[in-house]
Amino acid sequence: MDFSGKTALVTGAASGMGLLFCQCFVKAGGNAVLVDINEEQLSYCTEQINADYPEKAAYAVCDVRNYGQVCAARDLAVAKFGSIDVLVNFAGGAETRMLGTGNKEFVDIPIDVYDWGIDVNLKGQFYFDHAVLKQMREQKSGVIIHIGSITGEEGCARNVAYSASKSAAMNGLTKSIAQYGSRYGIRCCCISPGPVLTRKAMSGMKTMLGRAAEPQEIVDLVLFAVSDKGAFLDGINILSDGGRNIMRNKE
Repeated sequence: MDFSGKTALVTGAASGMGLLFCQCFVKAGGNAVLVDINEEQLSYCTEQINADYPEKAAYAVCDVRNYGQVCAARDLAVAKFGSIDVLVNFAGGAETRMLGTGNKEFVDIPIDVYDWGIDVNLKGQFYFDHAVLKQMREQKSGVIIHIGSITGEEGCARNVAYSASKSAAMNGLTKSIAQYGSRYGIRCCCISPGPVLTRKAMSGMKTMLGRAAEPQEIVDLVLFAVSDKGAFLDGINILSDGGRNIMRNKE
């Protein structure tokens, strides 16, 4: 795949699959704007990419829950590279794990924990879609990728906000943005992984294939979706879960 002349704006890019996507996108000729809340790690990762591919990466420190910061990240990308051809919304995480609530049950977890889960996993993607679509509309081109999860398909008794947010992104948000974008040559898809080895704990989740995905496998799917080879993908959720969704016994 060749992404020469293309610019990707990527959230959650200071680590994990977001960072890996940026590295692969730049290696294939593109420019990447890394977006994350962790400035120290973000700066380091951007420097590492530019050491191998000078002037191909930039970064924007951003809390995806803050629409003003979201717009500032968009503006930085356009000022630096002239366009935003790809938006990938990797930022997210299960609220009980990210905020450390222990083993409490759903109703015993403070509501602000769930506010965080919805704000980061759903509103964050919504905010970036809204902000970046203004630029893509002017260009009359672009690809937006949402990141869902098998949890959005299965449900989760503890990470209820994460599950509900991912389900909304996988269905209503992806289809609605695809419908809006179609008149301007803009595509929107969702990639929904099952267990991925970005964390050791993921190796314990069962799949039909008997393993979790390597991060590269999911990133390769996202790269395909945003490339010219994926040009006929639109308004769809792609569940890449090793067959977990059809398993009867998942314990």
